Amino acid sequence: MKIHEFQAKEILRQAGVPVPAGMVARTPEEAAAAFKQLGGSVALVKAQIHAGGRGKGTIKEHPSQRGVQVVRSAEEAAAVAGRILGHALVTLQTGPEGRVVHQVLVEAGCEIARELYLGIVLDRSRQAPVLMVSSEGGVNIEEVAAQTPEKIFKEWFHPDGGLRPYQARKLAVKLQLRGASLAHAERFMCGLCRVFVSQDCSLLEVNPLVVTSRGELLALDAKLNFDDNAAFRHPERANLRDLAEEEPSEVRAAEAGLSYVKLDGNIGCLVNGAGLAMSTMDLIKLHGGEPANFLDVGGGANAEQVTEAFRILLADGNVRAVLVNIFGGIMRCTTIAQALIEAYRMVGFNVPLVVRLEGTEVEEARRMLAESELDIISASDLTDAARKVVAAAQQAP
Repeated sequence: MKIHEFQAKEILRQAGVPVPAGMVARTPEEAAAAFKQLGGSVALVKAQIHAGGRGKGTIKEHPSQRGVQVVRSAEEAAAVAGRILGHALVTLQTGPEGRVVHQVLVEAGCEIARELYLGIVLDRSRQAPVLMVSSEGGVNIEEVAAQTPEKIFKEWFHPDGGLRPYQARKLAVKLQLRGASLAHAERFMCGLCRVFVSQDCSLLEVNPLVVTSRGELLALDAKLNFDDNAAFRHPERANLRDLAEEEPSEVRAAEAGLSYVKLDGNIGCLVNGAGLAMSTMDLIKLHGGEPANFLDVGGGANAEQVTEAFRILLADGNVRAVLVNIFGGIMRCTTIAQALIEAYRMVGFNVPLVVRLEGTEVEEARRMLAESELDIISASDLTDAARKVVAAAQQAP
């Protein structure tokens, strides 16, 4: 789950991590009022979308306008907000279509002495969270890792104990922080690590982390992604979700209890089991096709879920063929076959459908599909299914 910058900063603020004062605006008038209320002579107007690179991104309708801009008056704040709100912001992470901006963050300016980078992720190889810092703030960390990896410093910590003060001081020294900044860095880094664990984050990133002219550390930007598997522990997060920022088909699938991710290909996939779904997608690509989605219906899918899955797949205008790949382990293949037949009749197919079944009662299931008189292409194994669905997609109008 992703949240907006202003939401992430509120979580950091409540945890005692220093962030700039700011207010959310959804109209130009609100942006002007926010500038006045902040009371300074300089502020930033920052587009709020679930994508990075906003500072370098451009407004699609106004290519000269960036997603983050400095303003020096209430009138300028209103004018800038007016050119951002309701328009698509295009960044490296949004693709050429961009994302429509529905709100901006008007944030107080500060005197910046240095820009640093800080990020926390889970290192699966160490089975522990890792805090990463770099002197190259304000730059994509991928570029730093590729070009100057020696400028990235890391410290691993245990979730229960958190980051130790000596670890924070070690990183601060490597960042060449001195005096008051060293003490600020210790509190800042330890505080962020506590947030990462307590909030069940999958990512916490501050880029840039700025050192002010007074030597204080400030989270000028903030990105928090949460682990969906821990959502049950945080019911209060329901109001943080912005459905306008999510793919509608993915939201629809989640409501039906389906694991679905939309992709750019033209072959729809309906599979039970995440590993089998990944293998199916790999084989489709191996034989020259492009998957249109990842879709795991799970081991206990019923007719209603299969029907909804088909509707989601066929709602994608790019789909030219559909591959159903089911291994009947706990669930019998006959149950899956009956669900497929009912779903097919209810939805109505206008693209080729290839079905590969394997597992418990598979012969009876294949007989059911054959006797259904539906236009279904049967496959003997996964390789056969991949070849057939790629050929069908290529021949489809």
